[in-house]
Amino acid sequence: MSEILIRGATLYDGRGGVGRREDVLVRDGRVARIGRALRPERDDAEIIDATGLWLAPGFVDLHTHYDAEVEVGPALFESLRHGVTTIALGSCSLSMVLGDAVDLADMFCRVEAIPREIVLPLVQQKKTWDSPREYLEHLDALALGPNVTCMLGHSTIRAAAMGMQRALTKGERPTPAEMAQMTAWLDEALDAGYVGLSISTLPWDKMDGDEFRSRPMPSVFASWREYRALARTLRRRGRVLQAVPNISTKINILLFYLMSAGRFRRPLKTTLISMMDVRADRYAFRIGGALARLFNRLLGADFKMQALPEVFDLWADGIDLVVFEEFEAGAAALHLQHAAERDALLSDPAYRARFKKQWRSRFMPRAFHRNLRHAEIVACPDAALVGKTFDALGRAAGRDAVDVFLDLVVEHGRALRWYTVMGNDRPEWLRFIVSHPDILIGFSDAGAHLRNMAHYNFPLRLLRMVRDAEREGCAFMTVGRAVQRLTSEIADWLGIDAGVVAEGRRADLVLVRPEALDARLEAIHEQSVAEYRGLRRLVRRNDEAVEAVIVGGRVAARRGVPSDDLGQRPYGQVLRAAAA
Repeated sequence: MSEILIRGATLYDGRGGVGRREDVLVRDGRVARIGRALRPERDDAEIIDATGLWLAPGFVDLHTHYDAEVEVGPALFESLRHGVTTIALGSCSLSMVLGDAVDLADMFCRVEAIPREIVLPLVQQKKTWDSPREYLEHLDALALGPNVTCMLGHSTIRAAAMGMQRALTKGERPTPAEMAQMTAWLDEALDAGYVGLSISTLPWDKMDGDEFRSRPMPSVFASWREYRALARTLRRRGRVLQAVPNISTKINILLFYLMSAGRFRRPLKTTLISMMDVRADRYAFRIGGALARLFNRLLGADFKMQALPEVFDLWADGIDLVVFEEFEAGAAALHLQHAAERDALLSDPAYRARFKKQWRSRFMPRAFHRNLRHAEIVACPDAALVGKTFDALGRAAGRDAVDVFLDLVVEHGRALRWYTVMGNDRPEWLRFIVSHPDILIGFSDAGAHLRNMAHYNFPLRLLRMVRDAEREGCAFMTVGRAVQRLTSEIADWLGIDAGVVAEGRRADLVLVRPEALDARLEAIHEQSVAEYRGLRRLVRRNDEAVEAVIVGGRVAARRGVPSDDLGQRPYGQVLRAAAA
């Protein structure tokens, strides 16, 4: 371990206070001293002149899907470079903890939009563990870039306990012995330091592979009795339930509020995905926020919605986008793996009539806006189409915009790339969301949907939003509070040791250059992911905004350039939840 002296930074320590000019001395992986005019004690100490920079705890990303990527690229640099020094695995009922490699790949790949032909051989080669405790021990041995904490996936343990066939059968319930096995795995995981359990009730998260293709995740088939039985263990032990509600109907969200309530019992820490101002429903997030206030203040709940501090936008290649799983005709197209079969279906007049009826139905619940005026072509073999919406093309040709869209998908397949904004497009309401007391900043989905979303730098985008509002004279949050929302607020709620700069604490730090928090943070880039056979990842980045990232007391990155040994030796570690 080395010694690092950071001089003259404006320190935001993660507790929400105002920034203050301080020196910070890091020694042997810990913050040794905070003060003024500090001097290094070792001759070989590195001195960083941080004049004009913000120094903050490393950011925490509580919702990622790095479960496969961590095996081949444990540096997880696309998050680390933006100052994220702690990430959580095991979201949305999915984890790599238990089960056969084929089952794990089939559960993971279609939902998270990572090709199965990449993930399956990776899991077959790497998987040597077969219990929650062994999985953490395996992660301990990796050359982690950021720190890692874990949730146990309910789909994973349900399939392992019941067998995939029964776990995916409607009305099939676990036997008492199978329920006891799931509970035992959960207890083992919590004993080992997992922060909690993730479940999913969203039926448009579908299985990959051939045998069970297009069935919803195992967790979706569980009864509320099963969820409550597992929640009792979490409640008793003060751990977290992360849940994906049915975001199309939104009806079952109320049941999660009730499950979290603690007026006459210990509250259940519950976090849901997500509070978002979606174009399809401009009122749901306000209702959800009001209910969270009601249940938390009056009924003793401990309920948090996850939220992103930015526009939620999506890119799609052809029809390959998870939102099409929301309705039957879209899911039917995604069920077909071969282009010729899919093209034949999309060209069928009867299918098109069904697709258009469901697409435009006023009575079918939806999360996606399904408005082709808000869908712009950004790449296509026919360059004349780039920059136009499907609706504009339809109006120009006197044709139905849906027919235009489906025709272009048939003609160009995945070479037809288009863009849309799903939500968070109204700045005043986005400020309302990120200021809401009952949210946690997160839900980046980092490591998944590589061609569809780019939210890796969300902490910097919140800091920019806050700083810009201050400059414009309409401040809604202090920089210190924003840093707290990105760090200690999440870490404390999860029960992990992270998110604060204090003497004696582990030195996970980020140095931010505030003048570089500008429009470059929004710029889109595509990066080849060598670990995934060159699959291209969509990212946003401005490496000048992050001067340095320190993990475990060592500099892991400078202005977007990784340290020479990052990914070869550990910087981060597995963070285990403390007993509550």
